[in-house]
Amino acid sequence: MLTLPTYAGTLEPYALSGTPIAPRAPKNAFNRTAFAAAHVVSDPLAERDPWLGQPAVDWDNTLKFRHYLFDQGLGLAEAMDTAQRGMGVDWLTAKELIERTMVEAKAHPLSPRVACGAGTDHVATGNLTTADALIAAYCEQMEAIEKAGGQIIIMASRAMAAQGNGPEFYAQVYGHLIEQAADPVILHWLGDMFDPALKGYWGHDDLDAATEAVLALLKDHAPRIDGIKISLLEQSREEAFRARLPDGVRLYTGDDFNYTALIEGDGRHFSHALLGIFAAIAPAAAQALEALAEGDNGRFHELLAPTVPLSREIFKAPTQFYKAGIAFLAWLNGAQSHFIMPQGFQSSREIAHYAEVFRLADTAGMLSKPALADQRMRQLLGLYGIG
Repeated sequence: MLTLPTYAGTLEPYALSGTPIAPRAPKNAFNRTAFAAAHVVSDPLAERDPWLGQPAVDWDNTLKFRHYLFDQGLGLAEAMDTAQRGMGVDWLTAKELIERTMVEAKAHPLSPRVACGAGTDHVATGNLTTADALIAAYCEQMEAIEKAGGQIIIMASRAMAAQGNGPEFYAQVYGHLIEQAADPVILHWLGDMFDPALKGYWGHDDLDAATEAVLALLKDHAPRIDGIKISLLEQSREEAFRARLPDGVRLYTGDDFNYTALIEGDGRHFSHALLGIFAAIAPAAAQALEALAEGDNGRFHELLAPTVPLSREIFKAPTQFYKAGIAFLAWLNGAQSHFIMPQGFQSSREIAHYAEVFRLADTAGMLSKPALADQRMRQLLGLYGIG
């Protein structure tokens, strides 16, 4: 029996009661493309000046976690927001991560798809004040991804948002990037709840106006675009946007609140997935996608419905700190030996949050090694003086 804190400031007894969902290889192909966005495992023994410079990465366990996702039939969104891009992980580290991951993916028997984030974070924002400078910065990262053999995700850029330019400027920059890529790209619309520095992206504070600007861009370059990831946490907005996409352009949901309904679809349209939560709930996600492909929607909901409260807790406001919950579950489940993150990011959430994630993960069957999870939760509670 554990003693867990609550949001009411009390302590309550808790006994594990969930039935873990065992990870396994898929029996049948999915009928949705699913990318799980994965985190980076730190090497705390090698870390020096954790708030400055490059993070120390435990490469063995970082890549082992990616194999865990590949083995269950999931694709990977690499070097994205979940990997703390711009929040502890710099481009040089991300580049090495992409290169190492692509070597593993190419050798994996399931031939997993890997899409990798290209941004402008290796150049200071003050040096990215023109379209040419932004294009050059993006292209440097895009070329590195293509060289490694990954698919390109054109990430939202803080430097783009900082300029305060209108939609014509975005159309100019993105149009060049889309057309010069060797293969169709995925675009990335990350709402300011995930990163406040991205407010006003696409040249509009108003989301309806931004929607029109993005749809115009997609229409102009549809043959060169695989899809667009939208992370706005608004189901109805995504559904309306999805219905207006040009033929052949996919919607990859990044809605970690409403993914179940969006992936299932409304009978006419559905979303594919590019989700941080899929890294935390991989067994449920993969087996639910398998059930959906088999036409067993009841099993799809049975597996995913209990994960939604867990995801909503991990991605609660301030949403940009969700990465801590992803790494916390990886630690509880034995994917890493410690709960240390680049730049000490584990301190971004409070102990009551971690206690609630623990409860909800148990309910959802996402504590794969209950005895280990119990032991590690006790270790964390002890640091907060809770015996």
